[in-house]
Amino acid sequence: MTIPFLNSFQSEWLKKKRSLAAWIVLIGGFFTPAIIILVRIVYSSKLAVMYASPNFWFKQWENAWESMAIFFLPLGVILATSLIAQIEYKNNCWKQLHTTPLSLTTIFFSKLSVIVVMMFQFFLLFNIGIYLSALVPYLVIGGVSYPLAAIPFGYFLRENGLYFIDCLPIIAIQYMVSLRSKNFLVPVGLGIICWIAAIAILSWKFGYLMPYTYTIFNYLKAQTGGRAIKPEVNIHIMAIGYFVAVTIMSYILYITKKEKG
Repeated sequence: MTIPFLNSFQSEWLKKKRSLAAWIVLIGGFFTPAIIILVRIVYSSKLAVMYASPNFWFKQWENAWESMAIFFLPLGVILATSLIAQIEYKNNCWKQLHTTPLSLTTIFFSKLSVIVVMMFQFFLLFNIGIYLSALVPYLVIGGVSYPLAAIPFGYFLRENGLYFIDCLPIIAIQYMVSLRSKNFLVPVGLGIICWIAAIAILSWKFGYLMPYTYTIFNYLKAQTGGRAIKPEVNIHIMAIGYFVAVTIMSYILYITKKEKG
């Protein structure tokens, strides 16, 4: 990793701190856990039995990821990616950026790296939130013991990795569209349309061809009797393939674009 890339990454990271994308990561990471805490405090009569269950942490994980995998995660990725890519258009700074002694390759991949690291940050905050949503009711509500079951760190780590991989094609697609359009509403609108389409085609045999379905399919993989059809392919490998292919296409379009900003 070269010094110019590190400097460019640092610069892009500082720009991110002044954007709405940083707040999306922070609020999005703790939103669902905060709702779980509120609900459990309000309806606390069943907590003693719940916390004594040997499957407590698996249920905790499932409850936290239900709305996240289907709704908040794909929409959060769409908004955050679009916002990061649109910072230069918003401030009319593309021409200034391209006058710096940085190659187009460095600029392209430093911005993309910031988005990927932001998603890692989001996952970290969300997992902290999942633990807090179990800890806070235990501390606040009397008569509730700390969960007896051991935390399945291996399972959580593996599932986090899979969800993270499933986000990558959405990042790549939104990044590509955002770099091509000066209007923030274009990538956001396209992303929301693709997300709605993804929900609509879950029952289609070839629904896995739409990469916006992957986080949803990953959550529903253990469900039986639902409307979604379990993909006959490895969606995580497909997610990596989509990410690599779209990123290469996006890079080519970026460096060959005549008017860059």
